[in-house]
Amino acid sequence: MSDDFVGVGWAFPLRTDATGRIALVAREREIEESIRLILGTAPGERPMRPEFGCRIHDEVFSTADGATAGRVASDVRTALARWEPRISVHDVAVTIGADDPSVLYIDIRYTIGTSNDPRNLVFPFYVIPEE
Repeated sequence: MSDDFVGVGWAFPLRTDATGRIALVAREREIEESIRLILGTAPGERPMRPEFGCRIHDEVFSTADGATAGRVASDVRTALARWEPRISVHDVAVTIGADDPSVLYIDIRYTIGTSNDPRNLVFPFYVIPEE
């Protein structure tokens, strides 16, 4: 895999390295942080880029069930296809937490570019249960 294709970016959350400079991430770590940033940002949250993010945040007050899981999976696929062109998403599986039904685990299976190196990332998403 070419490092030029993936690139180098600021670490997120923003922090400094041992020398006091802004910490940078590269290769697979940069892609992973990018995915987390996309999923963790609600559209409209960034004033200069209001369309950026993932619509999973619309589901915060939804019941944790199969229908919500399906909408979340669709929203994740759509957001990653638009905002992270360096990856190919192969599967998005959403499961409801066995111990805590207010947690949806989003399991994303992807490859970077044209590599044959399968990767996955599990992103926990929390809904607010009805009282």
